[in-house]
Amino acid sequence: MIVKKIFEKHETLFCMLLIVFYIVINSFCIQNFGLVDYRSVIINTIYSFLLILLMVFLKRTRYYGLIKVTNINKYLYFIPLLLIVSVNLWNGININNSISEMIFYILNMINVGFIEEIIFRGFLFKMLAKDNIKSAIIISALTFGIGHIFNLFNGAELFPTLMQICYAISIGYLFAIIFYKSKSLIPCIITHCLVNSLSIFNVENSTPLYISELFLIIVPVVYAIYINKTIR
Repeated sequence: MIVKKIFEKHETLFCMLLIVFYIVINSFCIQNFGLVDYRSVIINTIYSFLLILLMVFLKRTRYYGLIKVTNINKYLYFIPLLLIVSVNLWNGININNSISEMIFYILNMINVGFIEEIIFRGFLFKMLAKDNIKSAIIISALTFGIGHIFNLFNGAELFPTLMQICYAISIGYLFAIIFYKSKSLIPCIITHCLVNSLSIFNVENSTPLYISELFLIIVPVVYAIYINKTIR
């Protein structure tokens, strides 16, 4: 009970620490082990487990969106999310890794998707939403997107990273709208995990003019506007 009161009193600080800690351990894993290594899986899984324990301890699993969506027909059965997931397979399937590497990569990406949704849409969004919903949606989306700039320190190229920031902001905006309207993070977690996991099969540099990136910028915004206007 005391710890819960401390958390509620210093919720902003806790949210910032969760984000910083995630960035640090994720960068550590990438720089020292890579995302196809079992040690990265272990570290990310431990962090995911600790987040679940924290939510259970605070009795906030439902509060942070771990509930199912009702009336999914209102959300067009989340078909637009499936379109977003499909982007990594547009140019075919690339299999250049061993079975073990693919398994470890997918497990890592499942953890990353879960952690990022819980931190940015769960903890951060809910904390900000206490004051202003619109600001919470915008800030959580911007924070999620701009956070990808740290990929530059992990060896990513500049222009692809800037594009990633742009579509991450767009997707972050959509996910925040979905969470706000449905009260559930489950669709966002599943979509995020699938997008991340399927990236290992992506055939790079075969779609001209960054069509897939533009798709990932436009479709989430259009879908978010639809949800925001049609669902009360």
